[in-house]
Amino acid sequence: MEPPFRSGTEWCVSVEWRGLMRRPASMWSLETLGRVRLSKHFYMRDFLYSEIGNFHEIRNLPRDPDLAIANGRMLCTELLDPLEETFGRLAIRSGYRAPELNRYGNENRLNCARNDNPIECHIWDRGAGEAAIAGTSLAIPWFTDRHEQGRDWRDLAWWVHDHLPYSAMWFFPRLCAFNLDWRPTPRRMIGSYIAPRGLLLRAGEAPDEPLERRQARYADFPPYRGIAYP
Repeated sequence: MEPPFRSGTEWCVSVEWRGLMRRPASMWSLETLGRVRLSKHFYMRDFLYSEIGNFHEIRNLPRDPDLAIANGRMLCTELLDPLEETFGRLAIRSGYRAPELNRYGNENRLNCARNDNPIECHIWDRGAGEAAIAGTSLAIPWFTDRHEQGRDWRDLAWWVHDHLPYSAMWFFPRLCAFNLDWRPTPRRMIGSYIAPRGLLLRAGEAPDEPLERRQARYADFPPYRGIAYP
């Protein structure tokens, strides 16, 4: 069950979309789940791979596929599609995580937050309504190259802040990858493990850099959604 395009280019998404899909119980049903299109540029399959699951042989299957799809579609249409159409191909590092997979990662110190941690964003099917959340860890190759040449991670953070309705971002040293999540009511929080480490922006607070200074940081970035895909 796929939603229509409005004009052939604009993806029509409804948070209330319910496909009545059960948790996959066979390779064929998992294949069907993977084929679900989340947005113009992304399918569910793009977010199901897990190094933890692959190495430790833990299946990464949503308990509530419909809820995972609904929340994942908001993440993709609101945040990831605009990034892809501005910077080119995104590298998804970690997408959806099943609760049991995420719990294993946390208990074994594999860089997963506790399932009940409010900032845990990878379990897309854990909440609906105002409790909905969907997130991913990603790298932007265009910016990774520049960061490795000395570019400040805050240039990208402020660009996202000024252009997208994100809820939270956390930046990491390798590849300048970052966690990015969507919520119905964004918290607008930015943190980093790259120097200067800590919180760049606390939820609910205004940026300490004025807009003009932030814009100067990313004045040479590509035009917003400037890539005209066929």
